[in-house]
Amino acid sequence: MSTIELTKDNFDEVVSGNDFVLIDFWASWCGPCRQFGPVYEAASERHQDLVFAKVDTEAQQELAAAFEIRSIPTLMIVRENVAIFAQPGALPEAALEDVIGQARKLDMDEVHKSVAAQQAGQTGQAEQPGE
Repeated sequence: MSTIELTKDNFDEVVSGNDFVLIDFWASWCGPCRQFGPVYEAASERHQDLVFAKVDTEAQQELAAAFEIRSIPTLMIVRENVAIFAQPGALPEAALEDVIGQARKLDMDEVHKSVAAQQAGQTGQAEQPGE
C-alpha cells in the first residue's frame, strides 16, 4: 500500500476511519525527511494492514501547528483515535520496525482507560475551587 497524503480536509476522515495510522510530518526541503522517505515507504509495503500517511508541513501548516510539530521529520502513530507515539527524527529501518511492533502490542483497552482517567482527573481538578 502506498502512503496517503493528509490534508486538513481529509485528516479527520482518515484518522477516525482507521484503527492504526502512521503519520510522517515532512517537507520537501528537509534532508532528513528525504532520507526517511524511502524507509517509511518500504515499511508501508511490509505492513499493508496499516495506514501510512504523510503531512507536507509546508502545504499543511495548520495541521503541523495543531500537532505542535517543531522539527521534522516527526513520526506519529494514532491507534483508535489516540496518539500513542510521536517523535521527531529520521528513524532507521530497524527502529521504525521496533516502534511499529511495540504499537501493535499495546493493549488499547488499557490505553483508553488511562486516557479516560486522565481526562476525568483534569476535569475534577478544574471543578475544585480554591486549590
